[in-house]
Parts: sequence; structure tokens; C-alpha cells
Amino acid sequence: MNNSEIQIQFPRPGEWGEFTLTAIYQDKGGYRPPARYTQDEIPAEQTPAMQAVVASLVGMGEDWQAVQVWARLGKDVLTLAEDGAYTMIDAVSLTVEAVHAETKGRRIFTVSDYPAFILTDPAAVEFFQALHYLYQ
Repeated sequence: MNNSEIQIQFPRPGEWGEFTLTAIYQDKGGYRPPARYTQDEIPAEQTPAMQAVVASLVGMGEDWQAVQVWARLGKDVLTLAEDGAYTMIDAVSLTVEAVHAETKGRRIFTVSDYPAFILTDPAAVEFFQALHYLYQ
């Protein structure tokens, strides 16, 4: 685990309206204070960020359903500009633990499996940054 991430647990795979979000950050003293929120406690202005996460999970299809998601902010996404130059941009990368609907097997999916797990939506990036600064 890095020193800042958001973990999202879905108690009923495939039912995106119920979740627990846990913000984990290392403060200056090295302590990682947990901060947990349910779907009802997420501020309305942060709803677009969760919608971006759910939209990327829906792309997995019906066979695999997310049970836990780890979201990490980074500058790990490159875009090709018109002049051919690459630029680093802020993005939230997801790592997803999913359960197979039929076999009940579990698997970890990353951005290399699903490029849609790279969220560049400004709302998702702002949500992550807001939680990060809240717990610094």
C-alpha cells in the first residue's frame, strides 16, 4: 500500500448504490488515520467522483463484479499532444478485486486489464485530492 489511497468495498457485488469508502493517508507522524464513509455520508458535490468509479466498473461486464476497489492518485497517465509531445496528467488509477458471478472465483484487475480504470475525470481527481488534504 502506498501512503495515500481510497478503498471502496461493495457488500453486494454488482449493486453500486451501497458501499463503504475508507480514506487512508499517512500523516506527518506516520499514523494512518482511517476515515470511513457510507454512500449516505458522501457529500453531494462528490457524487460525480463516485459515478466515475462506478462507470469504469460497469465496463467489466456481468461475469465479474467488483467487491473492493483501491484508488490511488498519481501522474502516471500520458497524453499525446497535437505536436507529438507527451504530458503527465493527474489521474486516479483503480485496482479492483472482483468475484466471478458464476464460479465465485476472485481475481485482481488493474489498469493494464481495463484502461477505463484510469480516471482522468476532474471530479474524481478533485475528490481524491480533497480527501488527501483533509487528512494531511
